[in-house]
Amino acid sequence: MATNDCRLVIGMMMTIFLASFVSADPDLLQDVCVADLASGVKMNGFACKSNISSDDFFFAGLAKPALTNNTFGATVSSASVQQINGLNTLGVSMARIDYAPGGINPPHTHPRATEIVFVLEGELDVGFITTDNKLFSKTIKVGEIFTFPRGLIHFQINNGKVPAAVIAAFNSQLPGTQRVANALFASSPTVEDVVLTKAFQVGTKLVEKVKSRLAPKK
Repeated sequence: MATNDCRLVIGMMMTIFLASFVSADPDLLQDVCVADLASGVKMNGFACKSNISSDDFFFAGLAKPALTNNTFGATVSSASVQQINGLNTLGVSMARIDYAPGGINPPHTHPRATEIVFVLEGELDVGFITTDNKLFSKTIKVGEIFTFPRGLIHFQINNGKVPAAVIAAFNSQLPGTQRVANALFASSPTVEDVVLTKAFQVGTKLVEKVKSRLAPKK
């Protein structure tokens, strides 16, 4: 009997442990906790504000295509807790990504979320790279979906001759985005040249050239 009780307790503990990984964010402890972005209280998430309205749960920022006349020919319009304060503690967010012909959302990661994209228009070549350095790629068209696992480097590029757009969903209120090139070549303070030259097996002049191109505009 004692053995069965022990197995039951272990089974319950394992179930609780595994359930904690279903969502990328901590579970909520109340109906809503609208983020108070102006609060000075530091915590894992945002403090709740007392006066809330339906506007805290509304956002129209993804309704129209964004301009794509930038370096990469692509623009990400976020709908995270920073735009929709009511998402605080709910563990979800969205984004719209618009691509000009030839536009790219360069290799990047989302450290706190898995991403799933739905193609609104156009056609994209997408892919992610595992920790074994294996590439999983696909060409996706209108109405099709592709998933990027949490934390893995991934990208999307519009190799077509017409604009493209996707809606992306995340299992985090604030998934975070870290572009690989910017992290390595445009950090503050900057990564030492010797680290980059040895890692990429290139000369110092090339490293400095990339750094100057990616440096934040003043």
